[in-house]
Amino acid sequence: MEIRTIHANGVEFAYLTVGEGPLALCLHGFPDTAHTWRHLLPALAERGYRAVAPFMRGYAPTEIPADGAYEGGALVADVRALHEELGGDSDAVLVGHDWGAFPVYGTADRFRRSVAMAVPPLAAIAAGFLEYEQLKRSFYVFLFQTGLAETAAAAPGFLEGLWRDWSPGYDAQQDLEFVRQSIGAPANLAAAIGYYRAMLGTTPPTGRYPAPEPATTGPILYLHGTRDGALAADLVKDAQSHLPEGSRTELVSGAGHFLHLEQPAEVNRLILDWVTS
Repeated sequence: MEIRTIHANGVEFAYLTVGEGPLALCLHGFPDTAHTWRHLLPALAERGYRAVAPFMRGYAPTEIPADGAYEGGALVADVRALHEELGGDSDAVLVGHDWGAFPVYGTADRFRRSVAMAVPPLAAIAAGFLEYEQLKRSFYVFLFQTGLAETAAAAPGFLEGLWRDWSPGYDAQQDLEFVRQSIGAPANLAAAIGYYRAMLGTTPPTGRYPAPEPATTGPILYLHGTRDGALAADLVKDAQSHLPEGSRTELVSGAGHFLHLEQPAEVNRLILDWVTS
């Protein structure tokens, strides 16, 4: 697996890549890095894809965007630009987890097939998100709107606690080392938290990007772990009705939030069957 850089949408992106063939673009979430796809990238390459996993904007070694934009429209624009700069065509496929799932819903029409994991379209969870038990799980979203966010997230054990709660029983030691390398610096950590501040409007939109519209075409496979500690599985039961025609949803039994790391063989099988069918 190689690490390369590419300029797209005004940002110098670093990315991991392996294989040759049609583009398979894989997007990570929080608190995570492109290394989260270390099981999937080789499997995609074996199936004849050029698998590419960028470090998302603000996550080192990708640069912090000069415009300070972390709203949904910026993420969609990043994916469109990466698709073009990497030579993606009608055979390209897209995979996104957590924050990486958000731009999937706005760009699925550009890809032959897409996969989203762990975060369904927001309209599917709008009501359930405000239920008491889910609000407890989502405490960090509201903490990240405050001036205490960076101090709290940098405190020993905070990110470790999120991984432990979200994926019970999974040993995240290697992943957390990658995370510390990527967002350990204060500016990078502030960038990662910036996604959450933009989501709830604490940081106003920059005005550079239009609000993303859900893609109405381009089938999406949605995957969610039954033991997800960040977003309860019973809240995503309505996901199917908010996806384009031809889409499908699957629950991965016994898996938590980082389902592709906890059960790589099963999740790889589901993804590869979907994108190669």
